Amino acid sequence: MSNGSSLNEFHLQAFANTRDLQLLHFSLFLGIYLAALLGNGLIITAVACDHHLHTPMYFFLLNPSLLDLGSISTTVPKSMGNSLWNTRVISYSGCAAQLFLVVFFFTEEYFLLTVMAYDRYIAICQPLHYGTLMGSRACVKMAAAAWASGFLTAVLHSASTFSIPLCQGNTMDQFFCEIPQILKLSCSDDYLREVGVIVVSACVMFGCFIFIVVSYVQIFTVVLRIPSEQGRHKAFSTCLPHLAVVSLFVSTAMFAYLKPPSISSPALDVVMTVLYSVVPPAVNPLIYSMRNKELKDALRKMIQLVQCQHQ
Repeated sequence: MSNGSSLNEFHLQAFANTRDLQLLHFSLFLGIYLAALLGNGLIITAVACDHHLHTPMYFFLLNPSLLDLGSISTTVPKSMGNSLWNTRVISYSGCAAQLFLVVFFFTEEYFLLTVMAYDRYIAICQPLHYGTLMGSRACVKMAAAAWASGFLTAVLHSASTFSIPLCQGNTMDQFFCEIPQILKLSCSDDYLREVGVIVVSACVMFGCFIFIVVSYVQIFTVVLRIPSEQGRHKAFSTCLPHLAVVSLFVSTAMFAYLKPPSISSPALDVVMTVLYSVVPPAVNPLIYSMRNKELKDALRKMIQLVQCQHQ
């Protein structure tokens, strides 16, 4: 196997070898997938249909919901299908498309979480300028910049990764195609170019993380100075869900890729990947709606309207 072009397929990590456990994995992933579809679908429908939610905060909430649907649909259905049909195979082109979409959706969501931190900072720290700085045109431009940045990052990583000669077989210790697993199959030092792209991307991601941290330090400084308890509670209610999503996203991804080699194992790698790639799209709608009265009211009205139409 001298180079990537001689490969027709890859073999993904199987969650189980016995039929009963394969069906159990299929059932668990199906439940998580349906929960993600339902939760994110409800948020998207509520924000799109309720004119009270046509604000910058909910516009930026709609975008991550779209990305969560895309990211979980990129990895989970293929893994479910492999368990159901007792196979581990993914085609070379399918692997390339999956890697591109995984990088695109995850980097794009991280960029949008950074923009959402800016939105909360302006709303709380500079409320008098909120209408000017966060107008509809500005919001669309920031969202478009985040989407374009995610697309460019995915193109760079995909082109760099799949131009590397592969000579270490075609078996991955993961249930979907990801960059570290492709690099493990590379020949000698041919992967160094992609490592350079990863370093640049990591620096950008770290810069976004610092921006989020600094934004929230200033936000909490302002919130704690609010004299009324009701005002502080309202400010925290708009910030804590976003902060919880960022913490879940960053902590699980960092542990998955930066954990010490001494505790690394294929089984642990798969578990951590499930925690940062499969669980968040199903849990994020609950986090966003838990302390959000306006969103819960919109969902309640929408459900009541559907019930009335069926009566």
